Amino acid sequence: MPKPIPLEAGSKAPSFSFMEAGEKVSSATLDGPCLLYFYPKDDTPGCTKQACGIRDAWKKFQNAGIRVVGVSKDNDASHRKFAEKYSLPFPLIADTELELAKAFGVYGEKKFMGKTFDGIHRMSFLIAEDGKILKTYPKVKPNEHAETVLEDYTQLTA
Repeated sequence: MPKPIPLEAGSKAPSFSFMEAGEKVSSATLDGPCLLYFYPKDDTPGCTKQACGIRDAWKKFQNAGIRVVGVSKDNDASHRKFAEKYSLPFPLIADTELELAKAFGVYGEKKFMGKTFDGIHRMSFLIAEDGKILKTYPKVKPNEHAETVLEDYTQLTA
């Protein structure tokens, strides 16, 4: 599989849906901007740092009106365990068939510890209320991601 080619700013984001508090929510019904972030695997060091960074900045995301949705290939049970363990206040989508990852261009060739394989790359998309991508984050730094997104959103909407 080739390297991933993520969607760029200005592109229309593919539609997506997820269950939240027992109700189906879709990209079409989100009120306000959304950070859709893709990560490789629940409860791994980098993914945990990234998720907890967003959790720790949660009030700032709420004040900015930004919804946050995480996406990985893990199943719903894994997501529930991960969210409960770290008290994550945002939903996680189980993209077990990789439909969203492929639609956003984040699935492709990876190299880790000398091995080459296909997987989800750590990438994010800041999506405007109208469904257009405001900013693409192709190289996410887990420790800094939350603050970077918040700063970028402030600058993009000023």
